[in-house]
Parts: sequence; structure tokens; C-alpha cells
Amino acid sequence: MLLPRVIPCLDVRDGRVVKGVRFQGLRDAGDPVELAAAYAGQGADELVVLDVSATPEGRGHALEVVAAVRAVLPLPLTVGGGVREPDDAEALLAAGADKVAVNTAAVARPGLLDDLARRFGRQCTILALDAARSGDGWEVVVRSGRDRTGRDAIGWAAEAVDRGAGEILLTSWDRDGTGAGYDLELLAAMRRAVAVPIIASGGAARPLHMAQALAAGADAVLAATIFHDDRMSVSRLKAELAALGVEVRR
Repeated sequence: MLLPRVIPCLDVRDGRVVKGVRFQGLRDAGDPVELAAAYAGQGADELVVLDVSATPEGRGHALEVVAAVRAVLPLPLTVGGGVREPDDAEALLAAGADKVAVNTAAVARPGLLDDLARRFGRQCTILALDAARSGDGWEVVVRSGRDRTGRDAIGWAAEAVDRGAGEILLTSWDRDGTGAGYDLELLAAMRRAVAVPIIASGGAARPLHMAQALAAGADAVLAATIFHDDRMSVSRLKAELAALGVEVRR
């Protein structure tokens, strides 16, 4: 069995890393190239770069940022934001991405996942799913959390996997940027529904939160604020996870 992954996330707007709470109130958090190099040096297993303004602004991903990050990053790189057609994904791959994440466009046209999987493979096709609590379940939110779709998040993930998604980047909208920990019920429900790897996102503030997410069914833990604000390096986080009994990659 593969060991769990620790994945820093760079939310990028206008060439700078930003961070907020529930995708709002974004503040500057640094230079993406400098942060990518630092996290690689600290022992990150992968990196995710999301252009958080591409879809709301109706444009493609800033390819120059991807290329610049790739130049300093010896790790697998997932990139998302502004992917509407397979050609958009191809441009990101040419710029240096290893995997491409899709969110809003796939909700609007689920066949995009089929197209991406056929053209680039399931291992390259990542569903970025933002889920918000709704009654006893969770609904899909899109356009950087601005629009609620009324669509069941668990059912959408299962359909996405059937269509070709090889991994789920699962963000709890309710927990994003709060430091309250991952939504463990959401993770457990998603784990029961899909067999592909799940990346837990939204709410991590300390190693215990990550250990809990992995125990709930996640295959990887993604975080931003804990790293960007220098609360903890990736290497220290891994050491503390190991102290909690979680075997991690070295």
C-alpha cells in the first residue's frame, strides 16, 4: 500500500499566492516560485497550483506561472483553474503540469472528464470538488465557491470516477481556511463512495487534523495556511505525523 502524501497548495491570483477563508478575503501569501522551491526542499511529496481567479474571470490558467514553478520543482505537479476543454489541459501539461484538475467546467459539462481521460489518461485527470454542508449531506459549489449547485457532492464524485477521474481533490468549503480541521464525515462518506485516491483539503491547522483525515479515508492531505504562515515546515509536519503513529513518505 502506498504511503500517504503531504501536499502544499498554492492558490494563485495575478501571479501571487493568496489565501483566505472559504475562498473569500484573499490576502497575499508570497511568490509561487519561491514557495514551491521551499516546500520541495522541506520534503513535500507533491504540489498543487490552483489559479483561483481564472474561472471567475473567464480566462485560462496563467501558463507562465506553471512554467516558472516547474523550473524549480522536482516533484509531481497538479494544476487547476480555467480548464474548459482538453486543449486547455494540454497547454498546462506542455507548461509543466503532470496532472490537471477540473471543477466548474466539469460540473457544467461532465463529458469533459471523459474527454480528458481518453486523451491524457485517468492518472492525469483530477476532479477538484468543493463541497458545502447541505442538510444531512453536501452539495457541490463552483466558481471558487460563489455558486451553489444543489448537486449532491458524493453522487457527483461517483459519476466523475465512472467518467474517468483518477483522483478526487476534495475541499470542504465550510472548513477552508478556518483551521477547524478537515470535515471527517465528508471524507468518510466519500471514501465509501469511490475507490480512487482522495486528497483531503480545507481546515488543517495541526498534524492531528491530518492524522484524523488519513484515518477517515484520505490518501493524501493538502494544506496551505499552515505552511504559508510559517506555522510549520513540511519536514516538521511529517516528523509530528510519525510521532502520532502515521507512517509517511521520507
